[in-house]
Amino acid sequence: MTTFDTSKLTVVGAGSVGTALAYACQIRGSASTIALYDINEPKVEAEVLDLAHGSQFMQASQLIGGADMEVTAGSDVVVITAGAKQQPGQTRLDLAAKNVAILEDMLPKLVEYSPEAVFILVTNPVDVLTYVATKIVDLPEGRVFGSGTVLDSSRLRWLVGKKIGVSARSVHAMMIGEHGDSEFALWSSASIGQIPLRKWTNDDGEHVFDPETLSAIENEVVNAAYRIIDGKGATNYAIGISGARIVEAVLGDHKSVLPVSSIGSGADADIALSVPCLVGRTGVLRTLEIDLDEAEREKFEHSKATLRKTIASVGY
Repeated sequence: MTTFDTSKLTVVGAGSVGTALAYACQIRGSASTIALYDINEPKVEAEVLDLAHGSQFMQASQLIGGADMEVTAGSDVVVITAGAKQQPGQTRLDLAAKNVAILEDMLPKLVEYSPEAVFILVTNPVDVLTYVATKIVDLPEGRVFGSGTVLDSSRLRWLVGKKIGVSARSVHAMMIGEHGDSEFALWSSASIGQIPLRKWTNDDGEHVFDPETLSAIENEVVNAAYRIIDGKGATNYAIGISGARIVEAVLGDHKSVLPVSSIGSGADADIALSVPCLVGRTGVLRTLEIDLDEAEREKFEHSKATLRKTIASVGY
């Protein structure tokens, strides 16, 4: 990974997700300067010191941080991970009201310090907070978006690859919709290399991905975070590296197709959810039209309805 000259990334929140994201970006050289901000001064100063001690072996040229929001000034990208974390047995949507209140207080101040930045929401429920963020501040379309189902799609590809002994990099599949319990896999367009996933056969010529197998894989993705939270209290490493990938798509103007959470169009302009988007230097450049089969359309509508209900419950 090559460091992007003079670029500045701010990570807001020095918890397990924020520090993992900063660490991943530091190793990969996602930005030339990385700032870590948190209101907990002893915690953020300790995390910055710990990260800075490894600078000799990192790609990023400078790591700064603190509890004064001035440290975020002039950022090109601001990634927001701050908020109450998901507890065992708690859904992402259960966090909505508490984290909306935190965002309402914090986001306008961050925009004042970095008015030209792209703002990426990672805090859950990410789709709800992404929609709310676009109402809290008046920024150009696409400059505020969420991490969406980028991580979920990585989980999906890993599970498919593991099933058949193929690299996850050769699996082309996405989870879309809510980053949460109503998300679903786009099996109808999934492929392994150039082979449609549903046509993949084993050495005996038998199709591997029957409906039961696909359902089991999809359910494992949906429940992955709960399993990790039950075992260690939080998910952090994979969302950290996923976040770094999104940051690089912006700073490098990669024009990458990623399933990030963005405001819908037309009748869906009242929600944010994940669909394939073109991501570049100014954020989400455009959302891409996708073909869904009948079952996927039903799941998509259910996901939209779930998000509309939660958005309404927090007053938006």
